[in-house]
Amino acid sequence: SAASDVYKRQHYGCGGVQASMGNKDLGLIDNWLRHIKDVYRFNKNQLDEIKDEHKRFDKLCELNVIEQVANVSSTTIVQRTWKKGGDLSVHGWIYGLQDGLLKDLNVSVDKSFLDKK
Repeated sequence: SAASDVYKRQHYGCGGVQASMGNKDLGLIDNWLRHIKDVYRFNKNQLDEIKDEHKRFDKLCELNVIEQVANVSSTTIVQRTWKKGGDLSVHGWIYGLQDGLLKDLNVSVDKSFLDKK
């Protein structure tokens, strides 16, 4: 079987991440933002130590990508692929809209993830 890679990408300055940092009621989109709010809650101490709001926002974007790599890796389709011996890896990257640079967050998950569950 061919090797496959899945890339979870996001950009710095993501409006969804920014909206999740506030407490404003945004209606139905709040359901979509819930998982990002959870990422903030899980990492609250680390994020609150970052005094610069822009840097804190960027860090939350990065942490969200890392969390989404774990989420994608836990989906039934990825789990089944691994159980069938498929060579699939999930990677987390983020890019800057300002500079166009793509940053590898050095988070990758492959079928060895099954052995750690």
